[in-house]
Amino acid sequence: MVSFKGFEKIVRQNEPLAMHTWFQLGGPAEFFAEPENPDQLVALVQRCREQDVPVRVLGQGSNILVRDEGVPGMVIRLSAPTFTEIKVEGCNVTAGSGALLGRVVTTSVYNGLGGLEGLVGIPGTVGGA
Repeated sequence: MVSFKGFEKIVRQNEPLAMHTWFQLGGPAEFFAEPENPDQLVALVQRCREQDVPVRVLGQGSNILVRDEGVPGMVIRLSAPTFTEIKVEGCNVTAGSGALLGRVVTTSVYNGLGGLEGLVGIPGTVGGA
């Protein structure tokens, strides 16, 4: 039997994925989690591996269709602030996998940086792109 003891605050069972996708279609994730920090993410993935629970990562939910039967295993969404942070240091931009692409482009332009213009209008997150 699969157990996520210690993760009760972030793991939900049979979470409707329609609530997390742009098309608002599809069935539930067997397990769904939104970890609050990298350490919690690592521990959660380790627990999934120990129990042979497949892991999938969901970005912003754009351009994805979820089958009505749902998704077996764990679906992880990286929406906590620690995963959405965007930093600019000199001519380098560092963005978390949960950062919205539009915000990354806007932040870059605001700081006088170029090269990401081709991403304008692409929905979703850095990790999903």
